[in-house]
Parts: sequence; structure tokens; C-alpha cells
Amino acid sequence: MADVLRIGLIGAGANTRLRHIPGFQAIEGVQLVAVCNRSPESGHRVADQFGIGRVETDPEALFRDPNIDAICIGTWPYRHREYVVRALEAGKHVLTEARMAMNAAEAREMLETSRRHPDLVAQIVPGPPDLKSWRTVQRLVRDGSLGAIREVHVSVITGGAIDPSAPLHWRERTDYSGVNVMSFGIYTEVVSRWLGATRRVLADGATFMTSRVDAETGQRRDIDVPDSLGVFATLESGARVTYRFSSIAHAPAPVSSGIAVYGSNGTLHWEIGDRMQFAPVGGELQPLAPDAGTDIEWHVERDFVDSIREGAPVILTNFEDGARYMQIIDATQRSRLAGRAIEISEV
Repeated sequence: MADVLRIGLIGAGANTRLRHIPGFQAIEGVQLVAVCNRSPESGHRVADQFGIGRVETDPEALFRDPNIDAICIGTWPYRHREYVVRALEAGKHVLTEARMAMNAAEAREMLETSRRHPDLVAQIVPGPPDLKSWRTVQRLVRDGSLGAIREVHVSVITGGAIDPSAPLHWRERTDYSGVNVMSFGIYTEVVSRWLGATRRVLADGATFMTSRVDAETGQRRDIDVPDSLGVFATLESGARVTYRFSSIAHAPAPVSSGIAVYGSNGTLHWEIGDRMQFAPVGGELQPLAPDAGTDIEWHVERDFVDSIREGAPVILTNFEDGARYMQIIDATQRSRLAGRAIEISEV
């Protein structure tokens, strides 16, 4: 590979503009050489803003270009499978935005394609809530500080979707987001990272905001993505996990979002904002700082480049882990619609 790593962008949405482009441009020897967005106009706006010299309207132009080494995919999930598979088959390393895919079947196809190309890096943008703390939580599990994990309570309660006049969001469209619901997938990734695999789920949900106006067409569109979701899950370890998600709760309780892990030896409270408290059994909750040297914040782009240049293993997040969390999300959808528990092995 040449000293310069040349990257093409497909889909330059908010996270790509906020994080990926500045992150790549801060790395010596990395060039962003082309951008392909939903429209030529939006592509040129991104190119002009960040000094990218080439704008394309057809992603195939990037896949065919032998001078492009890697592709960063910033589209909504509905294009992830197509573009990831095509990029890998074209010999390009690939970083794709989360969630990994529309459903578990697409995720498996992406994983199988990556396995056929072991020389190429395949990475998913990780769920970011616990970037500073996850190594510490894993250590608490590993060294017995928490003991046997018995219950886990995950709550993400907001009023973000309560305004009926707000325009339709892409996350409210199954044709763009698939089986993904609110930020549920992010937190299944977090729980899996901390505590291991899920065995089964039992889900129920409701959609209270049943339609919104699509700003692009001016037409009202029906919504069937839940804005209220509850899931009971059982981990392979036997621990029970309760998930509560809502985007239609006005004035939620002051501490309504976070994760509580209850073990036989101790309790961990994690709050959004990546803050932790820990209490041994019989003791009081006390603030817990991340272990020294592990409180690493966002460096996804650096990780991707290091994996390409140095062969560093992909940890946050590899396709194996992504396919596993997509199984949980897909099983949750099936459980909600079927009204019964679904074993993850069924998906």
C-alpha cells in the first residue's frame, strides 16, 4: 500500500461531517479524495466545506477507482449491506456507520463477505455512550467485583418525539432504518460488550406518533416504528435484562436514563454522559472513575487507519459483534410482532 491512504466517502451525513471527516483529516498521510452524497448539490457543499476535490453521484465510481484504498459509508442503514459488500468485493477497506444493517440477514451477509476478504479491514462505528468506561466495567465483571450478575436495568427515557408537528425523521421510517428502534441497538451493543451474549428476548411496544409530514415531499406518512418499547431479555449467563425506551415522555424523572448492573457482590450505576458509581454489597454508592489509561474517548477514525496500516484488530466494532447485536434487534422485532419470546438462535 502507498504511504498515503486514500479514502472515499459515501453518504456525508451529520456524523460524517461532525466526526469522520475531521477525524480522518487530522491523521497524517490520510487523504479524503472523493465524496458521493444523495444529491450533487449536497455533495458539493460537503466538498467545499472540507476541501475535498472530487464529487461523484454514483458510488460505483468510488468502488471502481483503483486509487481509492478505503470507503467510509455514512448513509442510513438501508444502504449499508449493498455498499459494504460492494466495497469489500472491490478490494476496499470499509468503515460503516451504525447500526450495522436493516436486519440480521443483511448483517450475516456482510459478515460472511468480510470473512471472504480477511486482508481487508471491516469496521462498524461503535455505539459511543461508554467509550471511556467499558474497559472498567469489563474489569469489574472479570475480577469478581460485581460477582454473579443477576439483573440489569437499561432505561433511555426522553421526550424527543413528543412534538406532533415535528417533521418525519429517517429513524421513523422502516424503509430507511429496518428493524432498528430508537437507540435500542446502541444499548444492546453496550450490554453485550459488558456482559456477553443474549439468549432470548420478550418484547412489547407501541407507536403513539402514528404519522408525520415528510419534509422532502410535503406529504403525511404513516409511522410503524415504536416510540415506546419494553424488552425483557435473558443473557447466556442467566442474568435478566430489562430495557425501557421511550421518546414520547415529557419531563422524565431526573435520573431516567442509564444502566444499573446488580451483582451478588456489588452494584454499578452508569449514567448517560459516561459517569459511573459503584457500591459493594453492604456499602454505599461512590463515584467510580475509569481505570487509569482506559478513559479513551472518540478515536474511531484513528482505530480504522491503525487497523489498515498496522494490522491492529478491530475491537469497536467488528462485524462479528455487529451481527450479534443485529440478531438481538431482529429478535426483538419478531417478538413484538408475534407476542411471544424469541430465542436468539431462531434469528
